[in-house]
Amino acid sequence: MTKFVIDCGVALQLASEGVEIPAEHELLAPTLLRSQTLSALHEAVHAGEIPPDVAVDRLTRVWAMPVRLLGDAVLRRRAWDVAEQLGWASTYDAEYVALTQLQADAFVTLDAELARRVEGIVPTAAIKALRTA
Repeated sequence: MTKFVIDCGVALQLASEGVEIPAEHELLAPTLLRSQTLSALHEAVHAGEIPPDVAVDRLTRVWAMPVRLLGDAVLRRRAWDVAEQLGWASTYDAEYVALTQLQADAFVTLDAELARRVEGIVPTAAIKALRTA
């Protein structure tokens, strides 16, 4: 079994495409994924990028995904340390990196800049890795 940490952008992309994750993969994310997906979809509706019914459908799909959400004290501490190590003011991205360090084989993000910044810190994978066994 391959364990992947996915971020908000990946979760939303998978939801918009209706991708079924093969049983050979386990998806993980920090608990903040819930708030980030909710906010991203609400912002998209507010900006007129997608209709409300599409946003609600995608949100329902995200929440139905087989993603194990984690947010214990060990993860929070590691996220703090990662943010310090990388000189980041925010710990949001650091939670994804920390979770990958602690429990996963690779981090999947659509954010090319973030993937570049974590190069050598955690392994990354392309979203296509989630579609195949």
